[in-house]
Amino acid sequence: MNIYLDNAATSFPKPSIVSESMFNIINSLASNPGRGAYNSALTGTRSVYECRDSIANFFGFDKAENVVFTPNITYALNTLIHSIVKPGWHVITSEMDHNSVLRPLNTLKAKGVIELDIAKCDSSGKIILQDFIDKINNNTKLVVLSHASNVFGTIQPLDIIGKICLEKGIYFIVDSAQSAGHIPVNFNDLNSDAIAFTGHKSLLGPQGIGGFIINDKLNEIASPIFSGGTGSNSSDLLQPSFLPDKFEIGTLNTPGIVGLNSALNYLKTEEYNNLLVKEKNLFKYFLSELDKISNLIIYGTKNSLSSTPTVSINMKSKDTSELSYILDKNYGIMTRTGLHCAPLAHKSMGTFPSGTVRFSLGIFNNVNEINYVLESLDSIAKEVIL
Repeated sequence: MNIYLDNAATSFPKPSIVSESMFNIINSLASNPGRGAYNSALTGTRSVYECRDSIANFFGFDKAENVVFTPNITYALNTLIHSIVKPGWHVITSEMDHNSVLRPLNTLKAKGVIELDIAKCDSSGKIILQDFIDKINNNTKLVVLSHASNVFGTIQPLDIIGKICLEKGIYFIVDSAQSAGHIPVNFNDLNSDAIAFTGHKSLLGPQGIGGFIINDKLNEIASPIFSGGTGSNSSDLLQPSFLPDKFEIGTLNTPGIVGLNSALNYLKTEEYNNLLVKEKNLFKYFLSELDKISNLIIYGTKNSLSSTPTVSINMKSKDTSELSYILDKNYGIMTRTGLHCAPLAHKSMGTFPSGTVRFSLGIFNNVNEINYVLESLDSIAKEVIL
């Protein structure tokens, strides 16, 4: 038996409609979208626009042209951060954030461009709101936060933080890598100025496609980082100032975009909604049963309603990497071990530098698999005790 429990890294399997639509576009589209007026080129252009529209609708945004495609969410976050940050800004992120946020910001800090503060989190991984508020000063211009922890699954109170940012005139960027597809992520409800997204995690799309939605207010101060061909305003030797061409250069990943749009269409189906309910119930069951296994240390909220279906554990007297190796080799259970590209999250939980073993469920996991995982962990734990 092989059981995949690394969906926080990338979802697997994908709905069959994703690969089918990608296969069809690769074998039937004789064009480069946005680079021609013949029928096939227009078909490709329409396919790209349909996905922009789907993304905008999914996140509750009303302007499809403000959806920008990038190769992945790390690229999207880098583009957003580097295109808007000005010298002397004070920026806030949190201990739970991923290196896709921490590294760009710390690079700017190391160059003396910005001042950076890290909001602390409690024992469940949740941002301590008072600590966040205390770190705001008169020069705070930007907050960049993950909606949910990729290590512990903890969902952050971004609706409250977004409201604080709006009231204080602070730009707010949301990293939705771990939340979109698991919980509602609404652009306006979060009072966000930009939301970065990835296609290949809980949106169930292919790897190699991500992007961001940016509102007009933030776009006004943003400058393009890269420049090149767009298929528009070709006589102008400067990058177009309108969206999405302002940030999209060169040939887009059309098969990836089409695959993502198919995945988004799948997310509208009754079948998906039923699977999502099952996933939530399965994760609740998994958490409750994990707590019954001796010798396990469970990190995070332990409340399925406050978490995406991701949990990290360690086993007393067992090396983290060894536990993950045993689960894979002896039981066919695929997990993620280490620091999960989130070193500050592990430091805050006391799991640095060895990290944790992370289990992240997806909509296609079932109760038989979870029972097998629980039995396997119990068996390993009893061996440790002996």
